[in-house]
Formats: sequence, structure tokens, C-alpha cells
Amino acid sequence: MKSLLRRLLGRPAPPANPLSDIERARQLIAAIDAGGIPLDPRRIARIAEGLGLEVSPRAPMDETIARIRAAVKRCPEG
Repeated sequence: MKSLLRRLLGRPAPPANPLSDIERARQLIAAIDAGGIPLDPRRIARIAEGLGLEVSPRAPMDETIARIRAAVKRCPEG
């Protein structure tokens, strides 16, 4: 039933294997390093919280990204 509704409404199916928090963080850092500019502070905060970081709603986005970058460096590859 859900797949029928998705087809009728034109919504894509959810990804088969959702990304882990660390994979999302690595993608974010890679995009920023490639010259991308993050536009959604809530998305940045959700990624940080997924890594176990506490994020104040008033925290500057640059500071949160630096903390995410440090957390990614602490995690083993793979």
C-alpha cells in the first residue's frame, strides 16, 4: 500500500541502506572541503547530535562543523 501511494504521489522510495551518522558526517565534511556551503543549520546540528555531540541552538555553525570534523578524525575508517 505504501509503495502504491509513493508511486501515485511521485515520492521516491526511502534508501535501501540508510547512511550511518559517521557516513553522513564524512559526506558533509567532504562537501565542505570541496567548496560547498552548508545552508541548513538544523541538518548540521542533527549530524552532530547523531555523533553524540551536544549542540546549542545558538552555537555558530562554523564551531559545530569544527566539532564534527574533530569527531570524524577520532573515528576509525571503514
